[in-house]
Amino acid sequence: MKIKQVSVFAQNEQGRLLAILKALEDTNINLRAISVSENVDFGIVRMIMDDPEKGSSALKQAGFTERTDTMLTAEIPDVPNGLLKAVIQPLSESGVNVEYFYAFLEQKVGTARIVLKTSDDEKAEAILRN
Repeated sequence: MKIKQVSVFAQNEQGRLLAILKALEDTNINLRAISVSENVDFGIVRMIMDDPEKGSSALKQAGFTERTDTMLTAEIPDVPNGLLKAVIQPLSESGVNVEYFYAFLEQKVGTARIVLKTSDDEKAEAILRN
């Protein structure tokens, strides 16, 4: 399944995450998942929102550099080795590299959801459907 992800590129300094979230405060957007990664100079805040277009617009208006991408998402069993058996091993065995991913719990008991970027999203989506 495909999902929209909004990414914000920000200087790696105190208060930047606060400013990003404050930019979304009045939009009434629900963040379903968020991932923050960093290096010495900058960070990337990746978000799954219930209204990515509205969120993207609010971030742009606040002066942030943002990008919206279409990502893969898959439901996986929330059990030991669920990620390994349902995602990583089948993709690896098919020659698909996982460039990054993050996960969040679903409201459906016993499942989690991952958001992932791969070297071949079309092939990965077909593999994950099986």
